[in-house]
Amino acid sequence: MGHADGLHRRSFGPAVGREMLRGPAGLEMRAMAVEFPVVHGHPNRLPFEGVLTLIDVPSDKAPSGARGHRVVLTREAAEAALPSLLGMAVDYKAGWDGHDARQKCGIITTAEVDGQKLTVGGYLFARDFPEMEAKIGSGMGVRGAMGMSYELADAHVADMRAQIWTLTRATFTGAAILLREKAAYRSTSFRVKRPAVASRVAVAR
Repeated sequence: MGHADGLHRRSFGPAVGREMLRGPAGLEMRAMAVEFPVVHGHPNRLPFEGVLTLIDVPSDKAPSGARGHRVVLTREAAEAALPSLLGMAVDYKAGWDGHDARQKCGIITTAEVDGQKLTVGGYLFARDFPEMEAKIGSGMGVRGAMGMSYELADAHVADMRAQIWTLTRATFTGAAILLREKAAYRSTSFRVKRPAVASRVAVAR
């Protein structure tokens, strides 16, 4: 979690458009997506996927904007806020240790609550940020070292006096790519998905 502007008791309007799926062992999943036309070999679209946060699980440390409190995002809040994730940007900060909302390097096009994970997918602007694929793909030298952190506005805290804040309402305003060890949730993840390349088979004549 990064920018948590307006953590208070204010709530906002109802969520719109969601799809409920049923996974293994009867687990319910809620997913949303914006479909883009397929453009093979697009130089500025590098697909990514990641675990943005955990649901109903306290953060490992206090995120910025939470006044030193660890936080819990409830399932109800996460599912209601899924529509607000679509079309939001992903950003990064030099040093990969935080958020920089002005360094927008991609866009979120899918969001899903699956068990205790809130997963997202989308595209990085590979041509505009040529350094991203090399740095993220290498995991800064450690495989699986990259994670994510969400950005919120208009969050509703059930009890401001509680040691761990429970977020029952929120609007997602974006997300950051950073080192997992720097994220409020160390179990997040981020990886690029390199498009499949058709193999050429030589046929002897």
